[in-house]
Amino acid sequence: MLFHSSLRKELSRSFGATLVVLVTIVMTMMLIRTLGLASKGSVNPSEVFLVMTYTVLGYMPTILSLSLFIAIVGTLSRMYRDSEMVIWFSSGRGLADFLEPLFRFAWPVLALIAVMALLGWPWANSQTIGMRTQYERRSDIERVTPGEFRESSGRMRVFFIDKDTPDGATATNVFIWAVERGLQITTSARSGRIEDVGNNRYLMLSNGQRLERPLLPTAGLKISEFETYGTRAGGNAALSGDTTPARAKPTLQLLREPGDASRGELAWRIGMLLAAINFVLLALTVSSVNPRVGRSGNLLFALFAFVVYYNMLNLGQSWISSGRFGMGSFMLLLHGGVLLIGVAWLVLRNNNWGRRRRTEHVIAGGLPSHQPTKIDPTS
Repeated sequence: MLFHSSLRKELSRSFGATLVVLVTIVMTMMLIRTLGLASKGSVNPSEVFLVMTYTVLGYMPTILSLSLFIAIVGTLSRMYRDSEMVIWFSSGRGLADFLEPLFRFAWPVLALIAVMALLGWPWANSQTIGMRTQYERRSDIERVTPGEFRESSGRMRVFFIDKDTPDGATATNVFIWAVERGLQITTSARSGRIEDVGNNRYLMLSNGQRLERPLLPTAGLKISEFETYGTRAGGNAALSGDTTPARAKPTLQLLREPGDASRGELAWRIGMLLAAINFVLLALTVSSVNPRVGRSGNLLFALFAFVVYYNMLNLGQSWISSGRFGMGSFMLLLHGGVLLIGVAWLVLRNNNWGRRRRTEHVIAGGLPSHQPTKIDPTS
């Protein structure tokens, strides 16, 4: 009982500290990335923190797996360095006896990883994609801030308005500069309003003037006045077809939809849980450290193993989605192979086969030289 409680208590402290650090790092990185998207006009600036929160929630399976892996490796490496493992081994505990307390501690984390990978990941992606799509589909006049020059969604037009209404559909003193069909077109009007025509949105200008100038100075200017003039405002009133990516679809929908893309996404989601289970086993085997040597090399090797395993998950998703591998065969090869390696490595360390063979070889080879020499007293 003391063995289990002391180990789980230290694992809890290490896991909590690691999780806080990783979440802080990921939140900082996502904040910088989201601010960059907002500056490019891909994300609503007022929804930056909301998009960042959804993105971090989507990465929680990876964060939890890495936190669990680092916590186990760090805790067991410290126990090796402080010779606590020698005490437990001397009391009759083997390395395989650590599996039970490790999985008792890890099972709530593994359950949370399964929930976040199967439910949280698609929900967070759907929310993020929905907000970005809605913001990108807004009309050009809705992109404009009164008193500021702003580019359109295609970056081929520049808008300026003096004032707008609270609903953002009507504006006064509209100025538009655009490049179309080899012409520089400057349009100004007293007012403008948004109208939906079919699946498209148009900006209807009233009481204005239109100036057309060719990019190459081969012809003169063309000036025209109008009472009403319509121009494409950008953004569709409705989208046709299902353009939702696989990462934003619920798991049940992926199970019902045949296709390589659905199988690839399912392999990644289920693989996150299987990888987390294998990480517990691998952490137990790679945490052995020489007390006379620093543990930095051990941690670096553990992080390298995590990066390779995680990249293989992403690569496998790409291979399955492109039809190069089957879902079952790839998962069996990757996760089953890692499980076999972990079990074989654990058995090797638990029984100390390598050390025992070296010891038996030394005893067998050196025994004759240590036998006492008999001396004849009559000689």
